[in-house]
Amino acid sequence: MMPSPNDSASTSLRPFWAVIPAGGAGTRLWPLSRKARPKFLLPLLDQRSLLQVTADRLQELAAPERTLVVCGGAHAAAVARQLPALPDENILVEPCPLGSGPAIGLAAAIIARHDPEAVMGSFAADHDVRDPAAFLAAVRVAIAAAEQGWLVTIGLTPSRPETGYGYIERTDEEVVLSAEGTAFRAAGFVEKPDRERAEAYLASGRFLWNASMFVWRTASFLAELARLQPELHVGVTRIAAAWGTPEQETVLAEVWPTLPPSTVDVGVMERAERIAVVPAEMGWSDVGDWHGLGALLESDQHGNAAHGPIIQVDTTDSVVWSDAGRLVALLGMNNAVVVDTPDALLVADRSRAQEVRALVDLLAGAGRGDLT
Repeated sequence: MMPSPNDSASTSLRPFWAVIPAGGAGTRLWPLSRKARPKFLLPLLDQRSLLQVTADRLQELAAPERTLVVCGGAHAAAVARQLPALPDENILVEPCPLGSGPAIGLAAAIIARHDPEAVMGSFAADHDVRDPAAFLAAVRVAIAAAEQGWLVTIGLTPSRPETGYGYIERTDEEVVLSAEGTAFRAAGFVEKPDRERAEAYLASGRFLWNASMFVWRTASFLAELARLQPELHVGVTRIAAAWGTPEQETVLAEVWPTLPPSTVDVGVMERAERIAVVPAEMGWSDVGDWHGLGALLESDQHGNAAHGPIIQVDTTDSVVWSDAGRLVALLGMNNAVVVDTPDALLVADRSRAQEVRALVDLLAGAGRGDLT
């Protein structure tokens, strides 16, 4: 029997835990973002890093004791410095990156050992949200749906026919209906579309951007993980059983490399049976490349967004980031990206900002890992 819509989304019956996956190198923001200093550790939009702002945004929902950060060993010390209120044991260090599936699966298994009745949410460390109140309202609706056993994703109402994001299609079946929002049964996930399909998605009003914001009961998620990815479930359960014991590092080193790489989206959410989506508008951005970051920075009357000292003549719609202490001077430029760091300079067409990662691949192939 299908659960009836809940008319209240304000109170959770179970403790809420927040998980912040902090992985990747942010290669499309090279040369500012590097493997050793990825974008989630950088203060791109204010004085605090994207990671710190993400943790701040979640404080109203989960105390530091119920917040976990999953990151690589190279970044664990920086994460601890930036989030001093976070207990050291709440920083889960991956021996090597295997994707969001193992990372979030391990976090869920560890939380379930502490609190089998918990609801958890997963929120990327490197995204920006301009309307925190709308974010919190959407998460509360998602928690109410998760209480009923749904695996929930928060979908962003699209503002343009974006081809760089995946989408979620919703049905008209309401799972939770409240003053703060509505959760609908999801019809399914779709991969990044071409321009024509993206325009059709936008026109339909039924498709939402997939921002990889997930909320569920740990028990519900682990049950689906066991059904859909039994090898991964067995592995993270074994690691979690040893977590906090003298065998933790031995078991982690033995089991982690055997886990199948996967993402939560493909490995679980696209194939799970009870998926719900909460439509939301919260001024979200994945801060994915220099074009996107430029749209978030303050612009002058010519459409130029700048960080650091610049002068310009007849230059429009450009993004300039000076991190080397040098003046950047532009003459007759349009739709350009200029990023100046102490050891590398990027000059690019802003319309090709998503291709910056190709330069990082070239450097790696040329043996210049010191610059990546």
